[in-house]
This record gives sequence, structure tokens and C-alpha cells, in this order.
Amino acid sequence: MNHEPFTALAEDLSGEVVLPGDETYEELRHVFSRKGEPAAVVRCHGTDDVRAAVLFAREQGLEISVRSGKHSLAGYGTGRGGLVIDLSPMNTVELLDAERHRVRVGPGAVWSEVAAFLAGHGLAFSSGDTASVGVGGLLLGGGIGWTARADGLALDNMTAAELVTADGRVVRASAEDNPELFWALRGGGGNFGIVTSFEITARPLERVQYGRVVYPGTEAAEVLKGWARHMRGAPDALMSHVTLFPTRGDTPAPITVIFCYAGDDGDEAIAPLLSLGTAESKTVDLVPVPQVLAPSGGLPPGWEPTVRSRFVPECGDAFVDAVLAGAGAFRTLFLEFRSLGGAVNRVPEDATAFAHRGSEVLMNTINMGTREENAAAAPALAAFWESLAPYVRGAYSNFLSEADEEDIAAAYPPATYARLQAVKRAYDPENVFSRNPNVKPAPDAQV
Repeated sequence: MNHEPFTALAEDLSGEVVLPGDETYEELRHVFSRKGEPAAVVRCHGTDDVRAAVLFAREQGLEISVRSGKHSLAGYGTGRGGLVIDLSPMNTVELLDAERHRVRVGPGAVWSEVAAFLAGHGLAFSSGDTASVGVGGLLLGGGIGWTARADGLALDNMTAAELVTADGRVVRASAEDNPELFWALRGGGGNFGIVTSFEITARPLERVQYGRVVYPGTEAAEVLKGWARHMRGAPDALMSHVTLFPTRGDTPAPITVIFCYAGDDGDEAIAPLLSLGTAESKTVDLVPVPQVLAPSGGLPPGWEPTVRSRFVPECGDAFVDAVLAGAGAFRTLFLEFRSLGGAVNRVPEDATAFAHRGSEVLMNTINMGTREENAAAAPALAAFWESLAPYVRGAYSNFLSEADEEDIAAAYPPATYARLQAVKRAYDPENVFSRNPNVKPAPDAQV
């Protein structure tokens, strides 16, 4: 493509335009597990830059990809031949109201930056669980972090957002300003514009009890069933995940129970998790909140994992048996189970575009390997998930490496999807923002 138009764009920005051949292009063109070849990357330093980039892309007929933390599992933060709007320089965190714990956060901040800033004020926020994940993508999709059962999803604690729409307008969304757009932003992802700032409500919290217990893989069924029974009645302050790696050779891989108690008096709540089986190792530490955010390790060269998620209304014994029996056929399948309930489930299902309240567990699978290896494994993986159909529902849009029509229908139930379509029609009728778990604009007859 002719670079002359990009030169003109660069003159209008406080940020920069990075083109193929530039020193930083190689670093910026990829995301976590996907490779891209965009025509250019625009590194935005503020709302005016975002607005200029959107209008430029539309004038030039360029597909838009939006990036904050580069963790898009489906590769939406990059593309081929289009324009990447990179929000990572917009990473300011600002305390707006100390008494009410209100904070403004830039979409390009990563959660370790937010956690460190909040810790300096004795505050914390239920974000995600990985330090380098960006604020933008996570907040718009959900955010099932280490205090989710106590505080709700990350998006449940969003109070306002500013965004640039497809026609270049700068719009505020909150309960008072454009409330239907505000509803849609909380779970509907990047379908309606590019958010340039979020306002969130944090909570006083300085330390948590955090730890893990490793049990032998031969006890996986016993451990997982006991974990589900305990978490069903556990106090809201306790959040827990269970992870199970693929079998190594003929030896079942260990099963790990990870937990976080929002406070320093959780011994009674944690104790049952330490005795679900024959513990091989266990740790329980009182740590500052930022320390519970895990680093995101890199992937081996060429790996493009296949990630899928579903919600489990009741994590009963029959479900556990079905999961473990089916997963045993794979040598590359990682399983994760995240406890839900508590504050997550007390929000009405139609209060936000995240409609999957009421489930006990979120189950994620990651099939590890190259694109070719995962393509070969796809039929077996589809059959595995089909075997779980009686036990699962919905999908979590933040944990999908491919968002096909089935996944979109799972992520957005019919009533939710129809409402999202109407908002999409109002703010992005030409589907300019399509690189996301995409909602198609409502036809004229539906508006």
C-alpha cells in the first residue's frame, strides 16, 4: 500500500504510525498467540488519536483491529492488511474520588499496573488473574478475577466509559448517559466503539490469603468432586480454580487447587481445600493483592492453542466423571475450572450483556500445539465438548480462540443478542468494529 496517506495521518497524531520495515513493527504486529501483517500500527496517545485513526481507516477502506494488552486468543488485536489501533500507550491510572474509591483507567493499562497503583491507596479491584492482560479487552468481556465471588465480575464494577464510535463521535456511557450503550459495553465487547477510558469502583483491600495444593492425578475425580461440593457453600470471600494438565506418559498429571481469600481471616474457609485428597504439596501465604496476578509465560514457537469455554450450572459428580473420562483421550488438553457463585450470580441475568449468571463453574479447555496439530485434533475436541452438552451452557467470550456462529450464540442468548443488535445498529450500523466476538447490526425491521 502507498505509504503517503500514513505520512499525512502521522502529522495529525500525538502518537506514532509504525509501518512495515520500521524498527518496532516486528514487535507490534503480533499478539500473544497469533501472527499478523497489518498495513500499519497506530500507537494512540489519547482520544483524539483514536478518533483520527478510526476516521482514517474508514476513508482508506482499512479493516480495524483494536489492541490493548495483546492477549486476544483469537488474534483480534492484529490482522492482515488492515490498521491496528494500539491503545497500549494510553495506560494512565487516576484516582478520581478517594472516599468512594472511584478510579479512571486507560484501556491500554495492564492489570499489574492497575493493581500496583491501587495498592498504593489501600485498594484492590476484581480484574483477571494475569498481570500482563490489558484492561480494555477484559473489562468489556467480563473479568473473572480473584475476588469475583466477593465483588462480582470486573465489568460489574465499571461505572462509566468514554468511547469513540464508528462515525468519530466521542460518547460517554453510564447509568445516566446513554444507558443502553452502557448495558451493551458490559459484556458485549468491542462491538460498539473503541473505549478510551473506563471509570471503575475499587474496594479497600490490602492483603489476601493465597495458595495452592497439589494432589496426585490418580485422585482427580475425588479432588474435583470435593472441591465443587465445598465451593458450593463457601463464603463469598473465597475464590478458587482447579487446573489439570495433560497426562505425561502413563502417569496422570497432578491436579492443582488454587485459592484466594479476600482478607486475612480465611483459615476456616480454606481448610477443606487442603484435605481433598493426598496432598503432595501445599502453600498458604498472606500476600499483597498485586502478588496474586500471575505472569503470562510465552508460548513455544509456532503454537496457536485452541481455547474453548462453557459454563456449568451444576458441577455434580456425573459432570466430573464425564469430563475426566473424555479428557483422558487427549495428550495435549489442559483443563481449568473456575468457581463462580457469590456476587457474580446475584446480578440479574439481564442487567448486563454478560448473561451467564447462576452457574457454579466456568470450564475452560486449552488444546496445546501448532495450528496444524490443533486442526488435526479439532474433530476429537468437538466430540469431547459434544459429550458434555447435557452439563454445560453458554460461553465466555474472553476465553475463545475462535468465535464461530455456535460460540456467538452460546455467548449471547437470543434475548441478549437481539438487544445487542439494536445497540450495534445505533452506534455501528456498518459493522466497522467487526474483529471481536461479533454482533451483527439489527436489520432495519428490527430497530
